[in-house]
Amino acid sequence: MSIATKYSPKEVENKWYSYWLEHKFFQSQPSEKPSYTIVIPPPNVTGVLHMGHMLNNTIQDVLIRKARLKGYNACWVPGTDHASIATEAKVVAKLKSEGVEKSSISRDEFLNHAWDWTNTYGGKILNQLQKLGASCDWDRVKFTMDDDLYESVIHTFIDLYNKGKIYRGYRMVNWDPEAKTTLSDEEIIHQEKQGKLYYINYHVEGTDETLCIATTRPETLFGDTAICIHPEDERYQHLKNKRAIVPVVNRSIPIIQDEYVDLEFGTGCLKVTPAHDENDKMLGDKHQLEVIDIFNDDATLNHYGLDYQGKDRFEVRKLFAKELEQKGHLIKVENHINKVGTSERTGAVIEPKLSDQWFLKMQDLAKPALDAVLTNKEVKLFPKKFENTYKNWLENVRDWNISRQLWWGHRIPAYYIGEGKNDFVVAKNADEALELAIQKTGNPTLSHADIHQEEDVLDTWFSSWLWPMSVFDGIRNPENEEFNYYYPTKDLVTGPDILFFWVARMIMAGYEYTDQKPFENVYLTGIVRDKQRRKMSKSLGNSPDALKLIEEFGADGVRVGLLLSNSAGNDLLFDEALCQQGKAFANKLWNAFRLIQGWEVSTEIEQPEHSKLALDWYAAKFQATLSEIEDHFSKYRISDALMQTYKLVWDDFCSWLLEIVKPAYQQAIDAKTLKSTLTLLEDNLKLLHPFMPFVTEEIWHNIKKRTTNEALIVATWPEQANFDVQFLKDFEITKDVISGVRNIRKEKNIAFKESLQLKLINNENFDAKFNTVVEKLCNLQPLQEVNEQVEGAFSFRVLANEYFIPIEGAVDVEAEKEKLFAELTYLQGFLKSVEKKLGNEKFVANAPEKVVAIEKQKQEDALAKIETVKTSLEALN
Repeated sequence: MSIATKYSPKEVENKWYSYWLEHKFFQSQPSEKPSYTIVIPPPNVTGVLHMGHMLNNTIQDVLIRKARLKGYNACWVPGTDHASIATEAKVVAKLKSEGVEKSSISRDEFLNHAWDWTNTYGGKILNQLQKLGASCDWDRVKFTMDDDLYESVIHTFIDLYNKGKIYRGYRMVNWDPEAKTTLSDEEIIHQEKQGKLYYINYHVEGTDETLCIATTRPETLFGDTAICIHPEDERYQHLKNKRAIVPVVNRSIPIIQDEYVDLEFGTGCLKVTPAHDENDKMLGDKHQLEVIDIFNDDATLNHYGLDYQGKDRFEVRKLFAKELEQKGHLIKVENHINKVGTSERTGAVIEPKLSDQWFLKMQDLAKPALDAVLTNKEVKLFPKKFENTYKNWLENVRDWNISRQLWWGHRIPAYYIGEGKNDFVVAKNADEALELAIQKTGNPTLSHADIHQEEDVLDTWFSSWLWPMSVFDGIRNPENEEFNYYYPTKDLVTGPDILFFWVARMIMAGYEYTDQKPFENVYLTGIVRDKQRRKMSKSLGNSPDALKLIEEFGADGVRVGLLLSNSAGNDLLFDEALCQQGKAFANKLWNAFRLIQGWEVSTEIEQPEHSKLALDWYAAKFQATLSEIEDHFSKYRISDALMQTYKLVWDDFCSWLLEIVKPAYQQAIDAKTLKSTLTLLEDNLKLLHPFMPFVTEEIWHNIKKRTTNEALIVATWPEQANFDVQFLKDFEITKDVISGVRNIRKEKNIAFKESLQLKLINNENFDAKFNTVVEKLCNLQPLQEVNEQVEGAFSFRVLANEYFIPIEGAVDVEAEKEKLFAELTYLQGFLKSVEKKLGNEKFVANAPEKVVAIEKQKQEDALAKIETVKTSLEALN
């Protein structure tokens, strides 16, 4: 069979991916086989393929392809997340570019635009994953806004509300002023930033005395409703029950006492703004303080901001500080580093805000999720180190703020009766809501006009926490065949940054609705970083274009490059050179196959002993490596599994086995050896297929003509078998002997075409059957065992065995002597110059100790080399 001289990834990848799709190899239906299920962490519908996706999905594909080879009914469910905040921001920006403000159109009109945007751009990332070779069941693509998933989310909300686990409350929340919505605590990134500490004087009412307050946020003075001092602070005991005047605002506020105040921070006086700080809110509730909200939803100041109304909070900070200074209230300003919370989605600085929101009680849900990981071990985290993070989060869990002030998403199924927001019912649609409202009020004359649905939608994570269940319709229809067959799923591959966001919540939902785990193992990948250890991001411009990498290095090359740089739970230091290494590996594999295919075969030739030994050795080596690979996979050390496979194929198969069995120039290979070599190559392809699906499938079909059912993707993973450990050790010794001979050939410039005599003192009683391998690879005459050292020979040792290559006939003695004499003359001259320097007392006394030590080392090295050259000369005489 004629095969291409050069491997062409692009051509091969398109051909085989189309072939796999055409023959539905990725498709899965319930069967008698055991299931192996992975649900994809649904990327944002706004997303494009980046390095994190590449790594995560490569690992998932490795696991799913290996499971398929091992005979499981492998099902990998793909899908996307509607990403409320990110998608709404994209649609709002698009409308604005067209001169349309969101506030000027109806909710339904906006949602039409959102669906248009989603249908145009959504799912792009899934198409890109196909370029990587992802073997998802594309007939099962799910979207978190699909009708069946939407109904599952609404069903869950109603169920949890009826159980008393969801409630509506007026609480301090994290407000994203750019997205104009609340965020959960877990969606906040706390960053240390350089800020300023402003020292401001407040007049004590009715006196000439002032109190100095230190604050990082002078703009919040407009919302001050008290000053707090510590009850044991002797400096301020006389101010108990007095009042102070807020500068510029001229509002009279009480001076209260509370142990919450830190005596050591700032001046020991604390301004209290209950509407804009969670701790201040607790103080306000305790002391029944007035609550004044000074911000609009976009973090501009409202009417409480007086002359600053409508201006952004950070602009006001600068302007108001100047006014305070001009009016003598600002005493000083100091640099101050403090932690600032920013939105994970928009990057905006979070504003604490009091708001009516929907919350889910978490403590009862967290208990079985904690037990599953830490006590029962029903769910295993890899690496195990993340158990502490998981434990810390769940033991300190707070109620989940599940409402978002957006239009794109799952609209909360609460219906308010009348104009207020205190009287409501929860129902799956308006008709059911009206029935419940009539029951609740006892007013049969109520109509649809008297009720209106909650405007807010649910947090995106409230849909994705149901993902392993909802993709199989396990919420709406828990007894269906697919759900009972595929659930619980097997493995989840995701990043540690969403261990709480998503993983913990899925475990909670699993136990709440099925009383069992949603998956068995969680493999937490590292974060992809550049060589400078910076997280890859668009803003830094350090993230390569994923599709361009595939174009340049081939999908197999990129997959290998990603995995070689990754180990479980550790950050991945990505370097394109590793993709080049992956590409080179694909080429090596291709060229090895071409070498084998190029051999002329004969049925008349007996199998040489060296070939038989080499094939037996490689079969044993393969089994030893297979055992290690399986162990790595069991511990989710995917990169280690690849590295073992890489070494096996590159070093043992290509560099050793093929060299041993390769026929002499213009000679044929025996049929038995060729058949066994191809069988071993096929086993290699099976091991490599999960990592490098394209090149392996191409070679597989080039080895011989195969039916569709014989494609590599559905072949059988190699069976583990016993192997002779001693045989492997003996072969390693044989390789050391070969290396010893090759080193002498290289050092002494002995051409390979010259057949040499090798003699040995066999102190180890080493089995002579391995001699044929040494003779083949080193072009030796039959090895001779001797009882004493051979004079006039080059020698080396392997363990206790001594090996000798007689010089006579091996090298041109006179030419070698001439070369050695020249080298000896140079070394003696060099030694003389060094010793002259060391004999100079002034140099030794004044030169730095390090410099003298270097010269002494030169002296020792020269003396050692001179002895070696002299020994070689003696051997030639």
